[in-house]
Amino acid sequence: MEEIIRLFPKGIQVQIEKHIAGRWNELQEIRCRLNKQIEVIYNAKNEWVTDVTLTKQAFTYMVNQLSEFSLYRMEDELREGYITIEGGHRIGIAGKVNTLQGAVKAIQHITFLNIRVAKEKIGCADNIMPSIYHRGYVNTLFVGSPQSGKTTLLRDTARQIASGWNGVAAKKVGIVDERSEIAGSIKGVPQHNIGIRADVMDACPKAEGMMMMIRSMSPEVLIVDEIGSQKDVQALLEAINAGVIIISSIHGRSLEELKKRPSLHKLFEQQVFQRVILLERKRVPGLIKNIYNEYGENILRITGDKPYAMDRGNSIYPHDHMGRVRME
Repeated sequence: MEEIIRLFPKGIQVQIEKHIAGRWNELQEIRCRLNKQIEVIYNAKNEWVTDVTLTKQAFTYMVNQLSEFSLYRMEDELREGYITIEGGHRIGIAGKVNTLQGAVKAIQHITFLNIRVAKEKIGCADNIMPSIYHRGYVNTLFVGSPQSGKTTLLRDTARQIASGWNGVAAKKVGIVDERSEIAGSIKGVPQHNIGIRADVMDACPKAEGMMMMIRSMSPEVLIVDEIGSQKDVQALLEAINAGVIIISSIHGRSLEELKKRPSLHKLFEQQVFQRVILLERKRVPGLIKNIYNEYGENILRITGDKPYAMDRGNSIYPHDHMGRVRME
């Protein structure tokens, strides 16, 4: 986690390392606010580094570290409200916003930072791979609230499809990574393991990126994070009509909630997704609550002896699957 620690002034680095010692695997976020104590958020709780207050001098140091002393070079990222650093970690930014003709031009005074720790969990998608494959991959949607593990699960799914798993040959995977969260690219170079046959369109709007990827890289499977807008849906439908399999994610708490969103109406009307995987946000991110087929039938059931196990058979039929899956 050196890439995170180096963002803080040297005196504060010691305090942060001391506070988090032995708990890096549980760490989700470090939230920094000007003239206030540092908040550290773990899987199950949040804590405060009570002996550290972020002065203006300390905050200026951190912003300079983020931008490598040139905020102008990162103008596009700042306009989006985040910066991706080495290791794939994403730093959310807030403060005084400058607008031009009603559009965000830049964040002028940065006074809030949210360091979101990227967690690459190799193998976390092992148990769900048979559920999204049956003589070929099926269109799949991961659904969950923020910090439920959607992107982590999506990333490992991409890696396995692009590298091959359990005798299934590797496929050409195109990743449209609008917010640089899946691959965590720096200057176009992925910081995470996304598989040997994966290509990335980084920091590109999803709708345009999907079409660009299809034209330029001829993917067999497209991976897209956080769909939702009408433009996203239209591009997704065009990709599917071009013969590409889509695996994506979306914010949501239930299948019923998603079906009520006007922008998603076509997707459910046309039964686009053969798999909708609903994540359950509890203490440990990545817990699978339900897996639905295109008809809205839950094909996951809890077994008495193995509450988090899932049948590893590769059938797409409801009676062939069982269990509940947990990312370790």
